[in-house]
Amino acid sequence: MNPVKNLNKSLAHLKGLSALLLLCCCISVQAQRVGLGGAKPTAAPTNLGIDPANPKEYTIAEVTVSGTQFLDPNSMISISGLKPGDKIRIPGPAVTSSIKKMMDFGTLDDVEIMATKIEGEKVWLNIHIKERPRLYKVSFSGIRKGERETLNDKVKLIKGRVITPTIIKNTQLVIKKYYMDKGFYYTKVKVLQIPDSTRGQATLNFAITKGKKVKIQKINIEGNTAISDQTLKRKMKGTKQRRIGRLFNPSKYIPKKYDEDKEKLISYYRKNGYRDATIQFDTIINGDQTISIDMKIDEGQKYYYRNISWSGNYLYTSAYLSERLGVKKGDVYNPEELDKKINGIPGSDVSSIYMDDGYLYFHIEPTERAVEGDSIDVELRMFEGKQATINRILLNGNTKTSDRVVLRELFTLPGQKFSKTEIINTQRQLSQMGYFDPEKIQINPIPNQADGTVDIEYTVEEKPSDQIELSGGWGGYIGFVGTLGLVFNNFSIKNIPNRETWRPLPSGDGQKLSLRFQANGKQYQTYSLSFSEPWLGGKKPINFGVSFQRTVYRMTDLSSYYGYNTSGGGGRVSYRGGYYNNGITLSLGRRLKEPDRNLVMTHSLSYQRYRLDSLDIFRIGYSKGVSNNISFNTTISRNTLSDFQFPRSGSNISLSATFTPPYSVFRKKAFSDKTDTYRWVEYHKWMFDASYYATIVGKLVMSTRAHMGFLGAYGNKVGYSPFGRFILGGSGLAGQGTFSLADQDIIGLRGYQDQKVGPLAANGYPASGGGIVYNKYVMELRYPVSLNPQATIFVLGFAEGGNNWGSYSEFNPFDLKRSAGIGARIFMPAFGLLGIDWGYGFDKIQGQTTRSGPQFHFTIGQQIR
Repeated sequence: MNPVKNLNKSLAHLKGLSALLLLCCCISVQAQRVGLGGAKPTAAPTNLGIDPANPKEYTIAEVTVSGTQFLDPNSMISISGLKPGDKIRIPGPAVTSSIKKMMDFGTLDDVEIMATKIEGEKVWLNIHIKERPRLYKVSFSGIRKGERETLNDKVKLIKGRVITPTIIKNTQLVIKKYYMDKGFYYTKVKVLQIPDSTRGQATLNFAITKGKKVKIQKINIEGNTAISDQTLKRKMKGTKQRRIGRLFNPSKYIPKKYDEDKEKLISYYRKNGYRDATIQFDTIINGDQTISIDMKIDEGQKYYYRNISWSGNYLYTSAYLSERLGVKKGDVYNPEELDKKINGIPGSDVSSIYMDDGYLYFHIEPTERAVEGDSIDVELRMFEGKQATINRILLNGNTKTSDRVVLRELFTLPGQKFSKTEIINTQRQLSQMGYFDPEKIQINPIPNQADGTVDIEYTVEEKPSDQIELSGGWGGYIGFVGTLGLVFNNFSIKNIPNRETWRPLPSGDGQKLSLRFQANGKQYQTYSLSFSEPWLGGKKPINFGVSFQRTVYRMTDLSSYYGYNTSGGGGRVSYRGGYYNNGITLSLGRRLKEPDRNLVMTHSLSYQRYRLDSLDIFRIGYSKGVSNNISFNTTISRNTLSDFQFPRSGSNISLSATFTPPYSVFRKKAFSDKTDTYRWVEYHKWMFDASYYATIVGKLVMSTRAHMGFLGAYGNKVGYSPFGRFILGGSGLAGQGTFSLADQDIIGLRGYQDQKVGPLAANGYPASGGGIVYNKYVMELRYPVSLNPQATIFVLGFAEGGNNWGSYSEFNPFDLKRSAGIGARIFMPAFGLLGIDWGYGFDKIQGQTTRSGPQFHFTIGQQIR
């Protein structure tokens, strides 16, 4: 006989008997503790007549619950499965099963079921529960206040929620992940539960020890022969090896980024033909504050395309499709590039020729037919399907803008064939409207193969588009200095009587209303009001606009203010000359269909009346008189920018010509004086502006721009008019002393003082009203900090050059005043565009003996042209 085996059997029997006795004792002892009816317990037998060795069947007479704080007793009884009238065996599995059910509920910390009374075959049961505490608040220790606020947003634990081990564990993981994503690889999180027994609640305190950021000391790559270590490490954007001088992409180990970078390495290999490339193994070697990464790569063989065949094509020949595809025998095998040429380049990929002709269900499945040596045969299996016609247009999210305003901008209309290119054009058009967040425009084709139609669902999100410009101050002798400007970009005249549509003004019809008032006390005041309707008549994209303006400028006599005039006194300002301008402009433009739907032609007719009262604003001896300017302007523009606020692709090209009647050509007698000469203003002006945007890598965008302007004369009787000239330099904002008083164009050139580039008079201001020809070239690199429509922010670096000439004999398009610098822009819907630039001018300008040097420039409400 084996004594060890007998001993094990004895111990097993002893464990079973102990468990049975424990259950019986628990029932009897708890019965004595609770008592009957709240009275003092009697000296009843400890087992209430229950014999553990002889289970007996009882009928439940009553079930009660004790220990509850927040939970409903009836619900607890229901969950237990025990109810009066049921027969249970004591001891037996029913009690154990009930306890398990209640514990699985997840809100209880402990459950005891007690027999409080037994009479004959009836038993009275009490379920005593201990509830888990509920969350009172969450606190964090060991970190800064700003981090605590961030973690509060991330853990999202709601007050009153039952505290469970799962909740605690998940919260610890969230906190660790947050810090690991910031490079704190060895973050430790301890949890302290502080109970409040009076309320059944508890505070969870998470004690965080971040440690130091883990740097990557070394990345060792083995097995690579075709691609160098340096190239592979450059592809690992989020996992950088430690080195001196690394600022913009510091070395830190983030597991998630590392996993992404490994995928990027394999993707890069496959782009270069290494179809079978794999990472055989990689190891993280931990140090005190650094780690090292060892990685071994199996590059495999480099593959090339051999034969490319087509199947399932009936509309187009295989030769035509191969030419469109642009992949030839002997090219490096690159499945990702192949997919782009099939589906990824709108207008020039293979799918566009089908999907722009209504073949919505078209698709191609590339299949490797043979792999021999380093060559791969690919078969492109096609399903052309049937043409689909657009059935319905569905709009969602335009809570402010009316449906008709959105629908009229769409290029996909019911009854037309489905077109992939037109959907992309529509998305760009919706972005350019300025009413919706470009990042959240969603387009969802809903096909119905049964009847060969497709519904197109457009989902947009409104963003604030109105703007306010408000500034003010006190300017000493000038008095109050202030500007108030209001721009309502989605106005509605029709809804003025309907107060329910005011948000806070009548809106939704896509009209634009602008009001602006600027004043420097009594010295300078300007008022303007403009209105435009982009769809005159509501059926065609004909833009109608009207604007009014008034400007008053008075030259200040400072001697009267400072008290050194002959009459003495001082403190009051008198004026020794003035300038007054009133004008009205009517415009009419339309979107062209040929040769390009992105072209817009606009015509405008303007009348300006200028009155000079002892003020020579041009510094040419013309200080008193009235000038009338009737001009006609024609502008042709083409805009394909992807976005209004931060364009990443596309171009904007504009050519405009302005003409006044050639009065002097028909005049026979000579002009008596300059008042007579400039009574009717005459000139012709030509301007060209071009901007181009392209994404270089990631979010980095390059912008290149060119601007030119030419002012012409009809003859020698009047010569080049002082009106309509160009003023160059600085931020491009009108400044005191000029204020764009005589229809001048103010052009910025960063790195130089305002209005100081070009022909200048002795007092340093533009001579003869400015130059008659200018050109300017700009290159910028832009990077977005935030693309949130509430505050679009981007930083930039620029290099530009330009000049302004007073005569065509001096004009030299290569004689540029050069500058470079950095800047930032923030676009807020309420205030428009705000900008700051630091520019360094490399060249001398007229009247200076040294180069311009560093300059700061501030802009508001405009892009620097």
